[in-house]
Amino acid sequence: MHDDPLTGAPRTAGHDLPVSPEFKVFMAGDWAPMPLPADIRPAAADFTATRRARLSARFPGERLVIPAGELKVRSNDCDHRFRPYSAYAWLTGLSGEEQAGHVLVLEPDGPHRHEAVLYVRPRSPRTDDGFYRDRRYGEFWVGRRPDLDETARMTGIRCAVIGDRAGLPPGRDATADAELSAALSELRLIKDAWEVGQLQLAVDHTVTGFEDVVRALPRALAQPRGERWIEGVFGLRARAEGNGTGYETIVASGAHACVLHWIRNDGPLDARRLLLLDAGVETDSLYTADITRTLPLSGRFSPVQRQVYDLVLAAQDAGIAALRPGATFRAFHRAAMRVIAEGLTEWGVLKSPEGDFHRRYTLCSSGHMLGLDVHDCARARAETYLDGVLAEGQVLTVEPGLYLQADDETLPDELRGIGVRIEDDLVITAGGARLMSGALPRTPDAIETWMGELIESR
Repeated sequence: MHDDPLTGAPRTAGHDLPVSPEFKVFMAGDWAPMPLPADIRPAAADFTATRRARLSARFPGERLVIPAGELKVRSNDCDHRFRPYSAYAWLTGLSGEEQAGHVLVLEPDGPHRHEAVLYVRPRSPRTDDGFYRDRRYGEFWVGRRPDLDETARMTGIRCAVIGDRAGLPPGRDATADAELSAALSELRLIKDAWEVGQLQLAVDHTVTGFEDVVRALPRALAQPRGERWIEGVFGLRARAEGNGTGYETIVASGAHACVLHWIRNDGPLDARRLLLLDAGVETDSLYTADITRTLPLSGRFSPVQRQVYDLVLAAQDAGIAALRPGATFRAFHRAAMRVIAEGLTEWGVLKSPEGDFHRRYTLCSSGHMLGLDVHDCARARAETYLDGVLAEGQVLTVEPGLYLQADDETLPDELRGIGVRIEDDLVITAGGARLMSGALPRTPDAIETWMGELIESR
């Protein structure tokens, strides 16, 4: 039995009845073969050899270790749902929960190339009672695992059985080596056509999830914790269409929208307020969308709500217009913030658009790279990302916001407690940028029409 990582005690201690020798013999026999289907190769596997070669070229002659990650305890003997380390998924094409504990090693094979070896925990043979007794990895507890041959067929990588992680040959570990981690992020900055397709699929499913939410609003408004109801509605779509959500869904009603990462989602919905929904479906291949819409819960923006929304929309338009190959990454943020600062000055909130005083009301930057991680490629060096330039094939978000805190005495009463963020996903193209999430309306009039049609048709 595998030990609990916190206590060291066997996972079955105290809860597993002894097994007689006769029962072990009985359980070991009379099982029909159950091979996996012949066509089990994930689509991403067609691209992974090239990705590994690009990484190999960065580190000639060095052993590179890229772990999938380990299961983590949620409580007592229950683990969190497992998702592999993004760089591991990118290099192997494997994205399933059964990858926990697996490790990809790139072994030096001459001065300028590596051989990939995938160390895995294969399917337990029926002669080993783990298949029905091991609560953490046993097939009858958590499902079928590929055997070595099946894993090799899926990935095109030579496979070996992993024992204790400490028994692996030493090398540069991607989870501990800053230079290797940075290289893996930088290699992922530009997406290939297949990756862009996966991101578009994530966006399309997310659009459907937002439509589900709008249809559910009448019922959600009647719930004591309407934010949780909305979270559940979107989560259902995310699990039905993909791996789940790409990050914790933000469902922020009223002043909760002024909390950037509001994930408690425990508040009621008030028809007089706005709802900020920041959510994304993660595909089975682990690429995620990241979209935010701020919606009037009554179906109609009040004049002051529309005033705030219009300013944020103008800022987003300015940011999107600044996207093109060769532009600095920070250019779209600066363009958006200039619009915000000028608008706050027109309102009389600021004395001048100059300086950084607008940041009291915006708090954070206006976008980030998007891909396997919602904040993708975050380990890349500043000169290649934040202080770098945009290139065709990069996918990013543009998401300016205004967060007008309920207790902010620099604001007139009518503005306090309003939070608005508009976030869309875009891919950089040769001539500028393509709006991937354009199926969701962005203007106030279009939002009101869209909401009315969806609620009426439910």
